[in-house]
Order: sequence, then C-alpha cells, then structure tokens
Amino acid sequence: MKATIAVLPGDGIGPEVVAKSVELLSAIAENYGHEFTFVEGLIGGIAIDETGDPLPAETVAICEAADAILLGAVGGPKWSDPTATVQPERGLLGLRQHFGLFANLRPVKTYPALLEHAPLRAELLQDVDILFVRELVSGIYFGERQEQGDGDSSYDTMAYSRSEVEQVANVAFRAAQGRRKKLCSVDKANVLATMRLWRRTVVDVHDEYEDVELEHLLVDAATMHLLTRPSSFDVIVAGNMFGDILSDEASVLAGSLGMLPSASLRADKFGLYEPVHGSAPDIAGQGKANPIGMFLSAAMLLRYSLQLEGEASAIEAAIDATLDAGLRTADIVSSGQASVSTDEFAVTVIQNL
Repeated sequence: MKATIAVLPGDGIGPEVVAKSVELLSAIAENYGHEFTFVEGLIGGIAIDETGDPLPAETVAICEAADAILLGAVGGPKWSDPTATVQPERGLLGLRQHFGLFANLRPVKTYPALLEHAPLRAELLQDVDILFVRELVSGIYFGERQEQGDGDSSYDTMAYSRSEVEQVANVAFRAAQGRRKKLCSVDKANVLATMRLWRRTVVDVHDEYEDVELEHLLVDAATMHLLTRPSSFDVIVAGNMFGDILSDEASVLAGSLGMLPSASLRADKFGLYEPVHGSAPDIAGQGKANPIGMFLSAAMLLRYSLQLEGEASAIEAAIDATLDAGLRTADIVSSGQASVSTDEFAVTVIQNL
C-alpha cells in the first residue's frame, strides 16, 4: 500500500512522541511492504510563532493532500493568555471543523501489567475495555459565544441539531455491534433542552440497531459509575463537552493520560489521530514523555484510515510485550521501579514488532 500521512508535531512533547511514531510507522511499512510518505506541517503555538496563525493555509493544504493526519499536541504556557485573540487550540478546533471530523473515538483499556499502578483498586479494573464516541464539531465548544473581556458577563451556547446527533449515534451503534453490543448514551436531559433532543434522537436511531442494548445515564451519574463499575461499560456516546470530560476522567483506569489514543473521523476513511494527553510543557525535551498514547493513535490510523488491521494489531501487541517485560516511562512507574526514557521505550516497542 502507498499512503501519504500529514505529520503535525505541534508543541511541547508533541515533536518527541510524533518523531517516534514516524519511526514506528516506518518500521511497519518496511516489515509489511508498504510505502508511507510523511509530510510535516505547523499547528498550534509554533505555528503562531512562525506565521501568526495556529492553522496556516499551508498546513491545511498538506492535510487535504494526505490520506490521514498524525498530530502530537498543541498549546503551552507561552500562549496561555485566555484574552489572546489567537490561541493554539483554535488550530486544532479549526482542523476538526474544516475536515468535518464529527466523531471522536477514544478507547480506554486496562493492562494487566499496570493494574497495581492505577489509582483504583485492581479488582475494579479487571477486563475494562471502553470505547468513547464523542461528538466533535458541535455543542458548546462551537456554539455562539460572547466574551466581554474584563466585563462582568459572557456566554457560550450549546446547540445541537437532530442530524448532528444522528450521525454520531450511528457511529456509536455500529461500533457497539462489533464489540459487546452495549451502548450507554450520556446526557443531561433532566436540565438541558439540547440534551432532551439528544436522548430522543438516540432512542429513534436505536430502532435501526435492535441487537444493541441501550442505556441512558445522566452525566453526573456516569462520572460516578465510571469509577465504581468501569468494566460494565462497552461503548459510551456523549456530546462534545461531556465526552471530553468523561474520557479524560477514564484515563485513571489505564493509569495515565499518556496511555490513551484517539481518532477523529468523518464519514469516509479520512481521520486525524492524536494522543489524548496535552503538550506537557513541564517535561518537554527531557525524554520523559510516554509514547504509548501516540503509538496507539498510529495504530488507529492504520486500522481506520488505511484498513490495515493486522498492522494495527501488531503495534498493540508490541506495546503489550514491552509493558509485560517491565519497561515503564516515568508516568507509569511504580514505587521502587526504575523508569526508561521515551527513546528507550520506543526502541523496544519497534524491536518487538
């Protein structure tokens, strides 16, 4: 297979984990007889510094010519002024909106080798394997807003249309059909009008997927059940803000935010793949970053955009083998253990392919 991958390292630890992921994908290409071309572009804070725009037109053009996008992270203290007219995160939001990447998939699973490291009791974490499906281009992050600067009031608007809920619900139901056939829809239908529309629409879409068991949970209950009965969940679908918060909360199940990947998809095979973690500027350049979230994002790129299931599974198995051998980056090391660097961990994963 020949494929072009847009590479957007971004800020903080982004360039470090992206560089290792390009090495990983290059090893996959060599081992399996593929030809991957990597084209790099600017996004986020570094793009602001060099062009004044968090999403330069040249970057958009690179992505439009690619089969998929691999992205590191954006943002950092240097650009964290909330009153600034140009912010790194706008680059990422703009990318999602420009390409219509409406469905964000965030898998969260536990690793037997790390059960003792996670902050929850090990018995709660047995067999946890959850797929979050988050609506990504609507809701409160994209609604009408008014900022008053230093004034005394401002607002953000949550808005959803029936069609927007339908398209993400279909993705979630189809995903559940390929897993354990259980879907939990999270909303705040007891308070918010948009969430009552959300629930009605999900119920209607359920008629097309009668083999899937549907559960509704209010978001406050969902936050509790994620930490008290996580293994009971299969697929969770939620709006933009609730999906963002819940999937970050679920990072404690895996032991670290550095473990979690994501895929942002549109209706065809095109997608943007990035770890859930941020730019972690406090450890940037120190070789401490955990590359697992980035590596698993690369595996999702192979699975969803390039339809290379065997190659994706090979990356996941190589990560499992590396963890089983006892290698740990600083964020997942237990008391008394020695940690390895980003490079050492990555080299071992690539050897384990």
